[in-house]
Amino acid sequence: MRCVIARFPFDLTKSGVLESMKGVKPEQVIGESVIIGRRTYPVKQVGQVITRQDRRDFSAGEVLRAMTQLGFTCRGLPRAAAPTRVLSPLQQASAMLGIPVTV
Repeated sequence: MRCVIARFPFDLTKSGVLESMKGVKPEQVIGESVIIGRRTYPVKQVGQVITRQDRRDFSAGEVLRAMTQLGFTCRGLPRAAAPTRVLSPLQQASAMLGIPVTV
């Protein structure tokens, strides 16, 4: 498959990506990720290995798009947990006594 990453054309295949990533230890995943084989890699690490370019030269979206088209499982940014409601001391005491808390 032909794709453009950082304004450069690349002919990528699924087997070629698997071969390139063989033996590469995954870094800690903080943001977007790609599952290659049994390992989960950060998108920027995959992009750096397959293009041999600096990570600042391409966006995560370019690599995600290419990996998705090749059939790899990609994950986006983890969702932030919903903020929990903080109770005032009076509301907390009322809740402990079994009285419904009003907002």
